[in-house]
Amino acid sequence: MKIGFIGLGVMGRPMAQHLIEAGNELYLHRVKPVSAHLVEHGAQACHSAMEVAQAAEVVILMLPDTPDVENVLFGKNGVAQALGRGKLVIDMSSISPLATKDFAARIEALGCDYLDAPVSGGEVGAKSASLTIMAGGKPEVFERARPLFEKMGKNITLIGGAGDGQIAKVANQIVVALNIQAVSEALRFSAKAGADPATVRKALMGGFAASRVLDVHGERMINETFEPGFRIRLHHKDLSLALESARLLELMLPNTAIVHQLMNAALEKGLGDKDHSALIKAI
Repeated sequence: MKIGFIGLGVMGRPMAQHLIEAGNELYLHRVKPVSAHLVEHGAQACHSAMEVAQAAEVVILMLPDTPDVENVLFGKNGVAQALGRGKLVIDMSSISPLATKDFAARIEALGCDYLDAPVSGGEVGAKSASLTIMAGGKPEVFERARPLFEKMGKNITLIGGAGDGQIAKVANQIVVALNIQAVSEALRFSAKAGADPATVRKALMGGFAASRVLDVHGERMINETFEPGFRIRLHHKDLSLALESARLLELMLPNTAIVHQLMNAALEKGLGDKDHSALIKAI
């Protein structure tokens, strides 16, 4: 297929690489030196999002936040200016569920299809093509996109209609954030009380406290290896989405609010571009 891919960050680069390796023609926007290898492997660099949309049958977005997606879709020289009837836009970013419903309606009004399909799994999952993909949209459009999703992920689920993929991703980020807080507190407690946190972690991995966060991020916390996988700044943004949605729903998320405040403290310490496991530094 002819695929446009916009958003070549830590996650986007390996995702695009898998699509190239599967034999697809890729058209890229915002190619930087760190993503130049994709062009060397056969992708074509484009000067604008509009140029990407002109060339591609499917346009995939993997961008940091809601305003970035809106600008790429509907801004000057944006995707929407060059979409032909029947083309498909897939937003794999993590953004506002409410904004996503609006974006989907505006794209569909042009005679095109839209899926929101945020992912979980971090850089490790992106590199190994084992991402969890949570999609929202029409079932027939989801099936059209499934072959592409299968090149990037393993656990691929249609959650429901437009915006429901983003709802699932916000829920995922709540669970992950609270797990990171719990592991941070447990390891900090162990060290302060005089036990070896590495040995405590090893023991906990054999019991009911075992988790993916304790396994991967617990090791990062002990070794203080905080180069991102997934930046605190971006997880903070996702919890902001959760809390804003909760406000509109008149819903209380007390522990999410606490972790959000801890991430505020991490940002204040200059840790925003470190992996979210560096939350332990705020504790």
